[in-house]
Amino acid sequence: MGVRGLMESVQAIKQRFEIIGNDPKLNRAVEKAIQVAPTDISVLVTGESGVGKESIPKIIHALSHRKHGKYIAVNCGAIPEGTIDSELFGHEKGSFTGATNTREGYFEVADGGTIFLDEVGELPLTTQVRLLRVLENGEFIKVGSSQVQKTNVRIVAATNVNMFEAIEKGKFREDLYYRLSTVDIMLPPLRERKDDIHLLFRKFASDFAHKYKMPPIKLDDNAIDVLLKYKWSGNVRQLRNVAEQISVLETKREISSQTLLSYLPMENSNLPTVIGTKKSESDFSNEREILYKVLFDMKADLNDLKKLTLELMQNGSAKVQESNKNLIQRIYGQNEENTIFDKEPQTAIVPILNDVEQEEFEDDEFDNQNYLFAETVEEEETLSLEAKEIELIKKSLERNKGKRKAAADELGISERTLYRKIKQYDL
Repeated sequence: MGVRGLMESVQAIKQRFEIIGNDPKLNRAVEKAIQVAPTDISVLVTGESGVGKESIPKIIHALSHRKHGKYIAVNCGAIPEGTIDSELFGHEKGSFTGATNTREGYFEVADGGTIFLDEVGELPLTTQVRLLRVLENGEFIKVGSSQVQKTNVRIVAATNVNMFEAIEKGKFREDLYYRLSTVDIMLPPLRERKDDIHLLFRKFASDFAHKYKMPPIKLDDNAIDVLLKYKWSGNVRQLRNVAEQISVLETKREISSQTLLSYLPMENSNLPTVIGTKKSESDFSNEREILYKVLFDMKADLNDLKKLTLELMQNGSAKVQESNKNLIQRIYGQNEENTIFDKEPQTAIVPILNDVEQEEFEDDEFDNQNYLFAETVEEEETLSLEAKEIELIKKSLERNKGKRKAAADELGISERTLYRKIKQYDL
């Protein structure tokens, strides 16, 4: 077929399958469909959602020697993962719960015809293995069966997924991709078909006027300008929906730019489409590493603080102050003029430890002491911390009628720690 004959064929096919537009990329996609149709090789149709990928497999089937066979379109993304193998390959009676009868799958029913696998990128990995076997030697096995069956089907697949990314992430088999994409037909997004946008809108407006028995809507010049500049992320499907809404809801048939904008989502058509805004796995990995470092630093500070507190209680604050000045400033953020130690009288602030830290502190360093509250320890202090602790425990046990768990909760310590204190002080 010559170039002129092929172009005439393209126009005829577009008219037959109601494909609107004269964009070179669109025409090239139709050309490839016409050329590949007489063969039996697999075809992968790619493009964004809403560009009309379902038209290509219909063209291929209608122009092939299988045109008198069955044509079955399967939306792989709409079938639950647990039943998709049964839908595609069939199942034997009793093979799973609910399998009351033997069922033929699509590959058995479409023997001698064409199967269109839409959203093939959504197939589970186990189903991908079964599909690869069909593509390689035309064999499949029903769910729950051990008998190999033969089928002679032409497979045309479509996807809006970036297949190379899916392969890299392990979500799609590389060998299956190359089996499916013997010929790759790409349909361009609507935003790259500027000259076709108004043509499509007029066609949709005419169709809806005929359907709803009303005059067709018409865009003024400013509205046409808005129509062409809008990015149409939903492609032809979105354009068709907007045309239908305006046709039904607007009483005036002359549509202004303000009216058209009221039907468009709040996407600024002058702004470029943002692609790849999701964080990559490496970004999350870096954030985790930073978080781990912060946690480790906090743990190191806590250990240093415990050691400092031990030295304070054993040796007195004056002796420790100079040697641990840098540590104190790092933990508390104090400068030399505003240290946590007072010169007169010499005192130290004993930090409050939570329950877990309290027990670790006791088990590792102070098996016979328990620091529950922040206290100012001074040389003139007459009332011991131990006496205060005994008094608090007694009062808490009295208020809670001897219930240790309730008393421990009230004191902010564990029941185990309270039990040890009762035994230690013989309460």
